[in-house]
Amino acid sequence: MSGHSHWATIKRKKGAADAKKGKIFTRLAREIVIAAREGGGDPSMNVRLELAIDKAKAANMPKDSIDRAIKRGTGDDKEGVNFEEILYEGYAANGVALMIECVTENRNRTIAELRHILSKAGGGMGDPGSVGWQFDRLTYFAINAEKYDFDKIFELALEAGAEDIDQDGDLIEIVGKPSSFQTIADHLSKANVTPEDSGIRYMPKQEISLDVESTVKVMRTIENLEELDDVQNIYSNLNITEEAIEAMENS
Repeated sequence: MSGHSHWATIKRKKGAADAKKGKIFTRLAREIVIAAREGGGDPSMNVRLELAIDKAKAANMPKDSIDRAIKRGTGDDKEGVNFEEILYEGYAANGVALMIECVTENRNRTIAELRHILSKAGGGMGDPGSVGWQFDRLTYFAINAEKYDFDKIFELALEAGAEDIDQDGDLIEIVGKPSSFQTIADHLSKANVTPEDSGIRYMPKQEISLDVESTVKVMRTIENLEELDDVQNIYSNLNITEEAIEAMENS
């Protein structure tokens, strides 16, 4: 988990540049649309929407764009396209397993783009279930350890039903069953604790370790996939080492 956390930190640092291109706004807007469609347009009653709005604000997404995305999700904006959530499974080079969460209005385009990038990088798409068995679906929260006391977070998370609370560098990580997401989010919110990252994600049961060069190549493949507008999240079973992260940053 720690390697993925450090890699996520690097991607967050790069997020500002992506935001200028509008790519991250597209991704955030789609997350808001889906959240509002599933749980309604009131963030106080819809934790997924609340978190999506928080992420959008953190990326300096204009309020008008946020409001428009909420209306598209609730159906108040009749001109909005009909997005759907799709989970794709595949492999990068060296058999690294990938779970790819997408939000799209054109699944044919999405799978064609995914297949092109993976095939070019020595991987490929997998059938449903061919990869998923290698992952657990879990609630995840990452909290800035420099802002919040570990013992306080530990008590809050444990009380809310978390299964694992650990500190890795500057992050306190909370893991639990998917059903505990709302309860943990509510406990953190009431304590005025704002997570750096949160969601229900796929975590590998066992990671694959490769040499630095091969690891960086797979990280590049994941980065290329993340450049696609339809891709929301990617999870892998790749063990991302500090050496690979440093090599990636310097390349």
